[in-house]
Amino acid sequence: MQPWLITAVQALVLLVMLAGLVGLMIPIFPGVTVIWLAALGYGVATAFSGSAWIFFAIITILMLAGNIVDNVIMNATARSRGASWLSLGTGLLAGIAGSLLLPPLGGIPAAILAVFAVELIRLKDWRKALHLTGGMALGCGWAYFARVGIGMLMIGLWVIWAFA
Repeated sequence: MQPWLITAVQALVLLVMLAGLVGLMIPIFPGVTVIWLAALGYGVATAFSGSAWIFFAIITILMLAGNIVDNVIMNATARSRGASWLSLGTGLLAGIAGSLLLPPLGGIPAAILAVFAVELIRLKDWRKALHLTGGMALGCGWAYFARVGIGMLMIGLWVIWAFA
């Protein structure tokens, strides 16, 4: 491939990856998947030469981790405060429904409201239910930072792969 074409492909891939990173601010946007797809496109364009498969395998593992980190962190934080499995499952279903019905920001409020409603019914104490729900909201914040960190790590690995 001509040097100018490699440079153009690298610039395009980097722009797509940065768009994926910025997109992580929108809860429903699959930013780590966009970053992974850009890395896949680069690998295909460059025929996965050299140690590319190793980098791509690590980037793939990070993409998978980034796609499940939300649920793990949000639910673990709420569970550590005493939220029931029933409320967490209901919150997950409500989050999916909210994301489909009110994209891009409907999922998180729907999940939080569902957890609050189930815990309110279960505990019959709005203060305790609010405390447990706050754990899920706190987990949302931590999950955001985890996703951004994973996205930055994926981009960093691609930079090493592409420019080393």
